[in-house]
Amino acid sequence: MLKNVRTPLRIWNVAGSRATVRWISSTKSTSPANLESGSTDASDAEDASATILADKRDATRVTEHFEKKGHRATWIMALAERKRQLAQGKVIDSYSYNAPQTPAIQDKTRAESFSYLSLPFKEDIWLADFYASAAGRLRMGQLFQDLDALAGRIAYRHVSPASPIIVTASVDRIYMLKRVDDILSKNLLISGSVIWTGRSSMEILIKASANDSPVKKDIKEEDIKDEDVFLTASFTFVARNPETHKSFPVNRLLPITESEWVDYRRAESHNAAKKLVATKETLSKKPPTSEESQIIHNMFLQSKKLEKLKDMPQNISFMKDTVANSTSFMQPQYRNRHSYMIFGGYLMRQTFELAYCTAASFSRAFPRFVSLDSTTFRAPVPVGSVLYMQASVVYTEHIHEADVKPAGNASLEDDKFDGFLHFNSSPANKLTNDPNDFLNRPGTLVQVKVDTSVRDLNDTEHTPSGTFIYSYFVPRDATAEGQPDPGYSSVIPETYSEMIEFVEGRRRAQETARYAQQIKS
Repeated sequence: MLKNVRTPLRIWNVAGSRATVRWISSTKSTSPANLESGSTDASDAEDASATILADKRDATRVTEHFEKKGHRATWIMALAERKRQLAQGKVIDSYSYNAPQTPAIQDKTRAESFSYLSLPFKEDIWLADFYASAAGRLRMGQLFQDLDALAGRIAYRHVSPASPIIVTASVDRIYMLKRVDDILSKNLLISGSVIWTGRSSMEILIKASANDSPVKKDIKEEDIKDEDVFLTASFTFVARNPETHKSFPVNRLLPITESEWVDYRRAESHNAAKKLVATKETLSKKPPTSEESQIIHNMFLQSKKLEKLKDMPQNISFMKDTVANSTSFMQPQYRNRHSYMIFGGYLMRQTFELAYCTAASFSRAFPRFVSLDSTTFRAPVPVGSVLYMQASVVYTEHIHEADVKPAGNASLEDDKFDGFLHFNSSPANKLTNDPNDFLNRPGTLVQVKVDTSVRDLNDTEHTPSGTFIYSYFVPRDATAEGQPDPGYSSVIPETYSEMIEFVEGRRRAQETARYAQQIKS
């Protein structure tokens, strides 16, 4: 009997063969009898876009699955219920979670919330094809949906048997530890658990690992090897009462092992640091340091030189010229488990794709994702609203050999100019000797900021819904035969506000470098 495996998500590819993705929770047995009867456990509900394969699922299976779960409804059903509630003067936040159970708060271990998602690329080339990028590597935007969906499942397992509304409050960081190039030779595993709890909030740590071993049928947290981990992600979820709209207390986390206590204390310190930074250290409240002021002046001088050139070097762009916009209407197929708002993982995917497009156009190459910095979801995005996204390159940093003088130190008119511009600022990152690291060769770290806002159809006002900061690495030299060398790329701010954006980007790059050093050590 196959234990601890939920009903597989079946999809049909163009050839008619079937691929399978397994959502697995380590602490719950699922016998055939239980699968047939369905589960009413809130933690078993899944978001509409739990994986990017949602659009390819067999329609009959999906319908039967949702009916059995008891926690999902068609959009038509949810829409009719909302209209009925509005006619009575009520506002409904969730179609399914509208009568929350409020059992006594209890202690729970990490093992009780541990869950994982298996992506057997090595065993299923069609599954791998859905996750492949244009460069033949792992398409991170698709993976982001899985990360957020898995984090949501973990959160619901921790608060069970209570059934509040749980939403993604923030993505504290997603960081790529090393490259994953040949996805057809690897089986991927995404796993995680709750590592810290507050009164109504939870921090969830998720790791993605890759190896060439066959996929196991039952995995525990201790089975995951550190050397296989290529990505870490931290999410903060908050619980709300769907009736009162106030915070909802969650179960306490009880760390057991020494490593669990280390993670708990680190998360506790991180949450305290976030609050401190938010109140004191932003450039909107404090002026730049003397070093940063000198950098701003150097950028001003450089921008004036560039304005006088007849032909701009192709490796250099003014910040205003890197802007890319996207507008989307929010359809119900990407709603979350509560039916009326858009799934957070889908928003992450959309912003990532726009950021990637911006970085690729700017650098004229295939960028590699490095990190997503701390992101807060400021306002929900309702189904039927319009989402506006604006992306721009706000910071560039050149990684080069310490004993080699880049050609860019020459005049801008020099034929050997390779796009390297130096503002007399020390780079946050340095070349490494690790063959699996992104920064083991010269190139440019490109930071892209994506601002999002939402507008209701019957309103003219745009409500900010979140800001996403993505960092990419672009090698200086071509990575494939026949491709031109991208060289270094530089973004040049012109206005004071753009220069502040650049300085803030530099601070984030320094913070990410410190985080990388800490986690790798």
